[in-house]
Amino acid sequence: MTSGLPVSVLDVVPVFEDGTATGALRETVAIAPKVEELGYLRYWVAEHHNTTSLATSTPGVLAGRLAAATSTLRVGSGGVLLPNHAPLVVAEQFGTLEALHPGRIDLGLGRAPGTDPLTARALRRSAEGGDDFAAQITELRGYFAPTGHVGGIVAVPAAEARPDLWVLGSSPGSGELAGSLGLPYAYAHQINPHATAQALARYRAAFRPSPICERPRTLVAALVTVADTDAQAMEAAASYLLGKIRMRTSPRFDAFPSAQAAARHVYGDLERRFVEDLVEPQFVGGPETVRAKLARLVESTGADELMALTVVPSQEDRLRSFTLLAEVAATAGPAVNVSARL
Repeated sequence: MTSGLPVSVLDVVPVFEDGTATGALRETVAIAPKVEELGYLRYWVAEHHNTTSLATSTPGVLAGRLAAATSTLRVGSGGVLLPNHAPLVVAEQFGTLEALHPGRIDLGLGRAPGTDPLTARALRRSAEGGDDFAAQITELRGYFAPTGHVGGIVAVPAAEARPDLWVLGSSPGSGELAGSLGLPYAYAHQINPHATAQALARYRAAFRPSPICERPRTLVAALVTVADTDAQAMEAAASYLLGKIRMRTSPRFDAFPSAQAAARHVYGDLERRFVEDLVEPQFVGGPETVRAKLARLVESTGADELMALTVVPSQEDRLRSFTLLAEVAATAGPAVNVSARL
């Protein structure tokens, strides 16, 4: 039994102007054991393609490396964009991970392409791929069923090694889908913070118990940067925030600004308002600011867990944020039995 709100990490493996994709991947592997020591529950990595600013094109491969670098932390995808892949291949990959690291693998499933139309075609993704997301999940679940057969095809070792399946989404419709399928639901508050409560409510209303998930289980992912003061947190998050501005205004976004570039930037009025609107519903601030926001999140949504997306150029600042968040979250929710969520 532990008190408070269970916390986890969502890592997009950001690449900064003064860094490399290789370096970003190594930093991810290096920080995962430290997150484990802090008592975090999960460490998920995303899937993105055709961008030099994010080094997470193969979440299954990276999850395997993270599992090898840790011993108790649950690791997995946040998520595998299922329309980009054959469900059979995903079942084989994550079944293998679960066989090698039993009881520690999560398979988060998303429907967005995570890329541009040109790259979607290179991935052999069909134009209607996202439209049959529910059917793809059903096929995938079939490979993890005790029989392990779908249409006469078996995925080895999926039938005997099933990871924890989650549906990812950023809209109320995705919550309804997850509930109707009887699967846990992870909501992307960092993408659409104003629909979080509605999405989780739709999920619970639509939920039907299944052999995989007997009761509703929810996780909210959000932008989180905690420092000793509100000002220091905004300074640590400045590279990400300026990067979000550049994503909107530049034809191509190659890397997140360095800490030095972010410190030099002079914000215009529109940019300041954009940053204020972006930060207000998220969790950027000192411990007391974040504690108050977490309390409001739990009260308004009933979320079971929080997953932190923390994009800062300094590994030291990132670890400090994770440390402070763990301390804050310990007093942010009711006593829960974490093992019952697995």
